[in-house]
Order: sequence, then C-alpha cells, then structure tokens
Amino acid sequence: MNANVQNENSLLIAMQNMMQEMNNASLHGEPDIYFARLMQLHHAGAINMCDLVSQEGRDLTVTGIASGLCQKQKEEIAALQLFLNNHRPMPHSESAGFNTEMKNVLEKTIINAEQEELTGDADHDFVALMMHHHQQGIDMANLIMEHGSNPDIKKLAGIIRSDREMEIEILLKWLNNHRGQHSPS
Repeated sequence: MNANVQNENSLLIAMQNMMQEMNNASLHGEPDIYFARLMQLHHAGAINMCDLVSQEGRDLTVTGIASGLCQKQKEEIAALQLFLNNHRPMPHSESAGFNTEMKNVLEKTIINAEQEELTGDADHDFVALMMHHHQQGIDMANLIMEHGSNPDIKKLAGIIRSDREMEIEILLKWLNNHRGQHSPS
C-alpha cells in the first residue's frame, strides 16, 4: 500500500476528523443521550464522506449510493435531535460499562479504517471506508439497545442497525464486483 495514498486520502482524513470529534465528546451522562450525540457526529462524518465522493468519484452507482446515504443520514440526524430536544436525562444514570464499551467501539473502528488498503480511487476508497463506518454505527446501535433505557432511542437504534446492515450488503456487492478495477482519481 502506498503511504502517500493513505496519508493524503481525503476520505480517510474525513473519517479521522469525525473520529476525533467523537473521541472529544464527553463520556459522561445517560447512555441514551450520549449515544444520540455521538450518532449525530457519526452521521455528520458520513455526510462529509458522501459529499467528497460526490465531488471526487466517477462511478455513478457509488455517487448514487452516496446520495441515498446522505439523505438517510440527514433524516436520522433530525430524529436524533428531536429525541435530544424532548428527552430529559435521568439523574445518576451514567453507565461506566456503556462508556467503556463505546470507547472500545470508537478505537476499533479507526484502527480498522487506517489498516484498510486504500487505492486513491475515490469510489473504491469511499466504499471500503464506509463499510467500516457503517459497522461502527451497527456496533453503537447494539450498545444502546443493550444499555439504553428509552424505548424511542432504542427503536431508532434498531432502524439505524438494520439500515446500515442493508447498506453494507450493497457496498460489499459493489466492492466485490469492482476488485482490481480501481484507478486513482
């Protein structure tokens, strides 16, 4: 793997920036609220990556996938914000176990993304990195479904999980159909 491709990859940089914002978010508070705030940052990172592939990509299938992902992420950000606006945190509801598990999810994702074989082709790299991004979203949703207490946020987490699982299947199919066909943008 070419170190310059890795170091100068705008999609990886966008993902790293998102991860930095998520890591800087407070680990304190009720898991439901913490999850909603982190997932908003997570979705904003996906939108940034979708915007980048829309500008840099050449494959109409990938830019179409990105457009659909972007719209879905915006809708979910609005739903998460509505939850945050209407939910009153319960006192003394912090969960050390949830916080530790969430920190592990965040660390695992960036390690996996940085080990991904990037090619410099925006379409390929978007698909490869978005699969890691989506897996992180699934892992985060699973955590809140286990540790959360609010049925509304748990329902939204279930929707997020199932949507990301379907999207990973689409991304994986594209990646498998295009192995070895990438060229730097």
